[in-house]
Amino acid sequence: MTSTTTPRPTPHTPIGRIPVVDIIPTIENGRWPVKAVVGEVVPVGGTVFREGHDAVAASLVLVRPDGTVHSTQRMDVVNKGLDTFTGSVQPDAEGLWGYRVEGWSDPYGTWAHDADIKVAAGIDVEIMLIEGAQLLERAAARPGLAPALSAPLLAAAEALRNTRRSALDRLAAGRATAVIAALEADPIREYVSPSATYPLRVHRSRALFGSWYELFPRSEGAWQDPKTGVWNSGTLRTAAERLPAIAGMGFDVVYLTPIHPIGTTNRKGRNNTLTTVDGDPGSPYGIGSAEGGHDAIHPDLGTMEDFDYFVAAAKALDLEVALDIALQASPDHPWVTEHPEWFTTRADGSIAYAENPPKKYQDIYPLNFDNDPEGIYEAIHEMLSVWVEHGVTAFRVDNPHTKPLDFWERLLTEFDAAHPEVLFLAEAFTKPAMMRTLGAIGFHQSYTYFTWRNTKEELATYLQEVSGELATAMRPSFWPTTHDILTPYLQRGGVSAFAIRAVLAATGSPTYGIYTGYELVENVPRPGAEEQIDNEKYEFKQRDFSSADGIGIARLLGILNDVRRRHPALQQLRNLTVHPTSDGATLAFSRHLAAEHSPTGKADTVLVIVNLDPTMTREGVVSLDLAALGLPTADGTRFTVRDEISGTSWEWGREAYVRLDPRAAVAHVLVVESPSALESK
Repeated sequence: MTSTTTPRPTPHTPIGRIPVVDIIPTIENGRWPVKAVVGEVVPVGGTVFREGHDAVAASLVLVRPDGTVHSTQRMDVVNKGLDTFTGSVQPDAEGLWGYRVEGWSDPYGTWAHDADIKVAAGIDVEIMLIEGAQLLERAAARPGLAPALSAPLLAAAEALRNTRRSALDRLAAGRATAVIAALEADPIREYVSPSATYPLRVHRSRALFGSWYELFPRSEGAWQDPKTGVWNSGTLRTAAERLPAIAGMGFDVVYLTPIHPIGTTNRKGRNNTLTTVDGDPGSPYGIGSAEGGHDAIHPDLGTMEDFDYFVAAAKALDLEVALDIALQASPDHPWVTEHPEWFTTRADGSIAYAENPPKKYQDIYPLNFDNDPEGIYEAIHEMLSVWVEHGVTAFRVDNPHTKPLDFWERLLTEFDAAHPEVLFLAEAFTKPAMMRTLGAIGFHQSYTYFTWRNTKEELATYLQEVSGELATAMRPSFWPTTHDILTPYLQRGGVSAFAIRAVLAATGSPTYGIYTGYELVENVPRPGAEEQIDNEKYEFKQRDFSSADGIGIARLLGILNDVRRRHPALQQLRNLTVHPTSDGATLAFSRHLAAEHSPTGKADTVLVIVNLDPTMTREGVVSLDLAALGLPTADGTRFTVRDEISGTSWEWGREAYVRLDPRAAVAHVLVVESPSALESK
C-alpha cells in the first residue's frame, strides 16, 4: 500500500498579534487527531505572551464536528514566568472535534497591575483611577452583555470617579470581587490571536474504559475420552455456557482467540513442537484449511449460526464480543492456492514461513503486502466486514507491527467512517515508536509494557508515561498475562502476585484484560520460557473453576470491576498522580475527577496503595499530594478513606501509615470521603 503523495510540512502562517505557541497535546502538529472518548477530560496547554509588559490571557475553545463552538473557557496561568496556560476540554459526543487556544491582550489585567502599584505609591493616582473607570464603562457597554454582569462594572466605574472617597477606596471598588467575577465570566479580549484548530477524535466510551476476558472457545466444554485418550472439542455453544460466569465477575468484553479452520501442514503439537499426535488441534493462529479461511468457522466449533447464538448470548449479558484477527495463513489456506503472489517465495521456490529468530512458526505463512497490496487490502476489508455484520464490535489484532502502517491507516480510517462503533486493539509488544504510531494512525487501544514493569520505580514511571504524553496517541490496555506470556514475577509469586497484578491492571489503566485461568493462578512455566507449560495455544485445556472461590482471585476481579463501574475517576486516563512512599516496595497512586467533570456532579477520588512484594509484609508512610486528591492543602486537613476491598475506613491526613500483608491484603483501593479542615494537633 504505497502512498502516492509526498507529505508536506505544515505551511508557514504569520504569527499572531498575541503569539500562541507550543500547543499540547498534538500529534505531529495535527497530522493525526488526538484521542479522546465521550466524557473524557483532555488537558490542553500552550504558551501565550506578547511584547512589553501588558497583561495577556488565553481562552480554550472546543469545536464540535459541525464546526460550531461548543464551549469557550478562560485558561489558568500555571507558570507566569514561562507564560504557560492550561485548561481542559470534555467532548460530549462522538466524532471529529477540534480545539484551539486563543491568546488575547487583557486590558483590565494591565490596568489592575499598574493601578495597584501606582496608587499605593502616590504616582499618577487620579489618571489611573479615571482610566479604570473608562475601561469598566467600556466593558459594560459591550453589546449583548447581561445586566447581571454590566451592573457591577458600572457601579465600580462610578465609585472610581467619586473624588469624595479616598484613592484607596476608589481603587478597591475597581478591584472588587464582583468586578473580577464579571470580567472572568465575560472578559475584555483585545487582539484575539487564535492558534490552529487541532483535531480531536472522540470515540465511544468503550474505546477507553472496559474489562476484557480472553478465552479459547475450543477448551470450553472440551473433554477427553478416558478409554481412548482422544479429545473432543468444545463448541461455540458450550463456550456460551461460560458467559454468565464471565459477566458475573463484571467483565465488559469477551475476547475469542481465532475461531477459523486450522491447517494440517506443519501443524504444531503440544508445547510448540513439530511433533503431533492424532487429535492435536494445532494452533488457532495457523489459519486456513480446505474448510475455509478467515471468514469461516472451524467445523469443530460449529457454524455461523452457532456464532450468532454466542453473540446473542453475550449481548443478553451486556458483554461485547471481540475476535482475534491474525493476518497470516496456514500452508493450507485457500489464499495460498488462489493467490500465491500474496506471499514471499524463496530462492528454492518454497513459500517463506514466519520467523522471529530464534522463534520459528512453520505452520504460518506471513502475507507480503508488497505483492498485490490492493488485492490483499480488499480481501481483509471484506473479511472484517463479515464479522462486523455478525455482531463483532472489537478486534484484537495479532502482531500489527509486522504489517505496513499505510495499510493500517487506510483500513482503520475507512472502518472508522463506516463502523465507528468497532474498536481495534493492537497486540504489539515492540519498539516504542512503532507502538505509539500504531495508536496515532487509528488503533483504539494498545497492549503495553505493563506486563514487565514490576518494581516501584518501574511502575511509577510507566503509569505516569501512559497517562501523560503517551495518552495523546495511544490508549493503554494492561494485561497481567496472555496466552503467550507468563512473567517470572507470576511464575514465582503465587496467589499474592496474581492479586497484586490484578489490582494494578484494573486501577492503573481504564482498560485491562484477563486471560482465562487467571482465576486459578495457572503459573507453571514451560522450562526456559515466559509462557505456561502445556500451552492452550497448542492443545485443549480442561479447567475446573469450582476451586476459584477458594483461591479468591475471581472474587477480587469481581470487586475491582464493580469499583471501576461505580467510580468515574477510574474511567479516565489522564488524571493519575503518583504519591511518594517511604517503603521501596509500596506503590501509591490516585485518580481524581473534579465535580464539574463528573457525570454524578460530585468529585470522585480513588487512592490505590499496593504492596508489590508478594512474599513479605511491607509498611511505611505515604506522603499525599492533597491538591491532587481534590482536598484542601492546609496542614490540618483531615479526611476519611474507605477501602473498597475490605470495607474498612480510616481518618487520614497529609501523611498516612500503611501496613500491607500479602497473605491478607495486597492493596488498599481507597475512596476519599468527608474532607474537613481540622486544626493541627
